[in-house]
Amino acid sequence: MITEIGQDIDRAAALLGHGKLVAIPTETVYGLAANALNNEAVINIYEVKGRPRFNPLIIHVASIDAAARYVTEIPSAIKNLATQFSPGPLSYLLPKSSLVPNLVTAGSDKVVVRIPAHPMTIELLERLDFPLAAPSANPSGYVSPVTASHVREGLDGKIPYILDGGKSSVGLESTIVGMEADEVVIYRLGGITAEDIFKLTGITPRFSLLHEKPDTPGQLKSHYAPSKPLIVGDVHALMSIHHGKKIATISLTSFYSTAYLNEVLSPSGNLHEAAAKLFTAIRELDNSDADIIVAEIFPNEGIGAAINDRLGRAGQ
Repeated sequence: MITEIGQDIDRAAALLGHGKLVAIPTETVYGLAANALNNEAVINIYEVKGRPRFNPLIIHVASIDAAARYVTEIPSAIKNLATQFSPGPLSYLLPKSSLVPNLVTAGSDKVVVRIPAHPMTIELLERLDFPLAAPSANPSGYVSPVTASHVREGLDGKIPYILDGGKSSVGLESTIVGMEADEVVIYRLGGITAEDIFKLTGITPRFSLLHEKPDTPGQLKSHYAPSKPLIVGDVHALMSIHHGKKIATISLTSFYSTAYLNEVLSPSGNLHEAAAKLFTAIRELDNSDADIIVAEIFPNEGIGAAINDRLGRAGQ
């Protein structure tokens, strides 16, 4: 199979309509999309990624109104969040309708729904009469892709088409929220922070982030991992421990003169800029001739908490 890269939304829609897989751009990362109502197409997602079938998928729709067909209830608190944050990097865990196959939800009676904020993908969704199941477009467990070329690196020859929408602006997967009793719960940290939610809604979310059998994507302990060892902690101490190796570092603002390679994600200390560059930096260092990657602990506030989450799951 030849994997093409292009910007032909009609071609992407036609392939998806015939049960094929297409990589699609979003503001978070690129997704590996298929008709969420077609079991064979969904099975292909799991097979192409090598993804465990107990790890559920997100479905993507063009609007919160479009989501209503695929869920049995949208609580008022979730509607308020959607008004503020969708389209955007916030996803919602909701009770699924009978239209959504159990394969998508890994047997759960709930489904994660998202409205992506990328104009090409919104246009694509508006042309389709089905939602798109779309995990990140990379081999399972590896670093998520934020460009079309990243997708091709991991899936070349395995899918027919990559819809190229440029580099993802957020660079981390969406935050996932849901309701338990009267509480808003965050199941995955991402592009929308708990502080963002509180600031705009007055709601203080609770966290439920790690599960052996996940309720939502992104809850497995090991994820987003490069092939090289990645260790998170005090960079100076770790460089001393691993003296004699070619050490690559990932930091917010610091340049380590004795390191073999440095990836400084934001010289100005902007955590959003750092988040947008994180996965690209990990990929570049993983493709280098460094022996080991050492990452500092980022400020654990706002989207910095999501950066630390991804580094922790990618690390050893």
